[in-house]
Amino acid sequence: MSIKKHIPNAITCANLLSGVFSIVYTLKEQNLECAAWCIVLAAVFDFFDGLVARALGVTSPIGKDLDSLADVVSFGVAPALLTYLGLSNLSGGSPLAYGIFIVPAFAALRLAKFNNDERQTMSFLGLPVPSNALFWIGAAFALESIHFMIGTQLTLITYLVLAVLLSGLMVSDLPMFSFKLKKAPLRTLWRQILLVVVAIVAIATQGWFGCSLTIIVYIFLSLLPAKEG
Repeated sequence: MSIKKHIPNAITCANLLSGVFSIVYTLKEQNLECAAWCIVLAAVFDFFDGLVARALGVTSPIGKDLDSLADVVSFGVAPALLTYLGLSNLSGGSPLAYGIFIVPAFAALRLAKFNNDERQTMSFLGLPVPSNALFWIGAAFALESIHFMIGTQLTLITYLVLAVLLSGLMVSDLPMFSFKLKKAPLRTLWRQILLVVVAIVAIATQGWFGCSLTIIVYIFLSLLPAKEG
């Protein structure tokens, strides 16, 4: 039996376990910092499982389905739960806080759509689920500041509107660039390079909220035309 073909799936399972640990840290420990880092770690595993599968030449339908199942947990349920906890605590358990759970529902829908869309090989149509998760990590850590500025009800409404907008983006046909790169001149990769710079500066200066700012810039840059090689 070849061990090689199981390596990518093992990395995908590490993604899934990272998402599960994030949920545990959120629910049992209420340790948002560790919960957020677990989602980030899941994103690292998610980046490398496909990379390793292609490098080893062992891509498979099972691996693709497993990846989607892991992503629903790590980038759908885990960040939504992280944000829900903050919304619920700040609002005294308002039922409106449950609205954030449309995020994992649309994440699952986006992943099912992605698995059956042959157009999304080197770029994306719609906001990728890991990008959506990173946005909500930053949004969860910005909750107290936003609550201080606009109050409880407006904070709830703002977050529900954001949940609807980003959920819609996930299942939209908006072209979004990716880091799945072929050999190309640097001038054609200006959006990827700029996004990396923005991410470094935003996270260094704004902490976790820098993740949200980075995803906003990612959406904006995707609206701009790419330079041809």
